[in-house]
Amino acid sequence: MTAEPMPLSVLDLSPVPTGSRPSQALHETLELARTAEAAGYHRYWLAEHHNIPSVVSTSPEVMIAAVAAATSSIRVGSGGIMLPNHSPLKVAETFRVLAGLYPDRIDLGIGRAPGTDQRTALALRRSRETLGADDFPEQYAELRAYAEGFPSGHPFAPISAQPDDVPLPPVWILGSSTYGGQAAAALGTGFAYAGHFGTLDPAGVIASYRENFQPSDHQTSPHAILALAAIVSDTEERAQQLARANALSMLRLRSGRPGPLPSPEEAESYPWSEGELAAVEEWSGLVSVGTPEQVAADLLHRAKSAGADELIITTNIHNPAERRRSFQLLAQEWGLKPR
Repeated sequence: MTAEPMPLSVLDLSPVPTGSRPSQALHETLELARTAEAAGYHRYWLAEHHNIPSVVSTSPEVMIAAVAAATSSIRVGSGGIMLPNHSPLKVAETFRVLAGLYPDRIDLGIGRAPGTDQRTALALRRSRETLGADDFPEQYAELRAYAEGFPSGHPFAPISAQPDDVPLPPVWILGSSTYGGQAAAALGTGFAYAGHFGTLDPAGVIASYRENFQPSDHQTSPHAILALAAIVSDTEERAQQLARANALSMLRLRSGRPGPLPSPEEAESYPWSEGELAAVEEWSGLVSVGTPEQVAADLLHRAKSAGADELIITTNIHNPAERRRSFQLLAQEWGLKPR
């Protein structure tokens, strides 16, 4: 690629393959994190999802601690914490603890979606009032205030988010629509666009974020991360087999039949209908698939077209060893410097 490639990072949902225990996916996340660090990836972010049988990314804060302990230099963070599911105070405390344990290595990515279905969101948030509330800016302001201070007379002013000698980690706002970019611009934070499932042109969303960015005390210039999905293998044929299995998983999720991540053999024997094949073809543009050369070229084109500063890649492959291999092949072709 280039002598100084664009930073490349990992977004991990801890996928659960068919035929394996869900808890094993947590251990595979640690293995992938070690692989990513050795390959030279910049960040390792953990997602938040609930009540989805294909992933066990339910507690990113726990996994951040585990991944940071299993590695030594890669940045580790949330991609992201769904802020409406949590108390801002608890988020401030949790990420100050993480920052205290792992100085200068923690990122706090936050979003406003529930990361689940409405019933599960209600179970998380405990009331229909909070389920329907649209108060993300207020929640963000409260989160910041635990680190930077509340206005005089505020009822929460006496509350201290411990350890209070540790700053809040760098904050990123995540989004799959225009709202996330607008919020990140107005609040002066980094922005990560979910291009692995978002339907908008990321170039427009990122351009709007840059144009409207308001410098803040904690960030003086815009920085945009583009999240993309990729599946890399030594041969194009094998990559396409892995991609078809990923497509079957997406089909089941979007049709209300979620389950563990199927194998290529399951996808090969699945009785695809014409409508399902058409849907898969429509979604195929969301995933870069092929050999290292093909995928790296496609990702770089997408990143440059979008005006991104950095790429963060998610990869769902049934076999954990092939998943790790996918990230290794991409890192080598991208020109990352192994650690």
